Amino acid sequence: MKNIRVKYNRLIVFPVCAFALLINSCKTSSEKAVNEGIIEYEAKVVDFNHPLAELAPGAATLKFKDDKMGMEMTAMGMFKNTYICKLSKETLTQMVNFLDVKQASIDDKKEIEKENEDYKLIFEETPETKVIAGYTCKRIKVKKAKDPSTTFDAYYTSEMGPDDINSLSPYSEIKGMLMQYRLSKMGLEMEFTAKSVKKAEIPDETFVVPNNFKVISKQEMRKFFDQFY
Repeated sequence: MKNIRVKYNRLIVFPVCAFALLINSCKTSSEKAVNEGIIEYEAKVVDFNHPLAELAPGAATLKFKDDKMGMEMTAMGMFKNTYICKLSKETLTQMVNFLDVKQASIDDKKEIEKENEDYKLIFEETPETKVIAGYTCKRIKVKKAKDPSTTFDAYYTSEMGPDDINSLSPYSEIKGMLMQYRLSKMGLEMEFTAKSVKKAEIPDETFVVPNNFKVISKQEMRKFFDQFY
């Protein structure tokens, strides 16, 4: 009788999970909250006619821990592009590993803000939600400040990462992990949608530029990508 009362109490306290509790598949908020782990995203090009579309990956892996994030994307099985964001240091590092090329450029806050201004976004919060990778995500209507006719939806969850997790991106107003969104780097706009989330211990060296990488300027990195246009 005691066990039955406990189950009924849970149904009363968590009505949203009522059906899921009956089939033992509903997780509580504390069980789902993640501060360190891995998110696998599906990635796709917004404009398939873009000169860099052939270098675009079909997937992306985000590893995050405390105030650090690292997103890795691989195209054609050999072109690896990685972005490392360190909120406390206010830096964004891009690393490219392609054939015999191993190089990285590190943007400071001023350079980051300049690039974000080129992709400035306007947000409109909505009461609508959608489940993505097992998380109930809030929907945002997004439009580009420089081209208001271009609109798209973005979704985020507050159950992962710190409140300022997007502070160095065009989504700085959004207080939560982005689970579906668009972003432009080196002129190539991509859309990312989370497929899975996994709690995992992430080594600190994940967010460090390897010793065998050459650190170059942002201008040199742009010049490198220009050859593919």
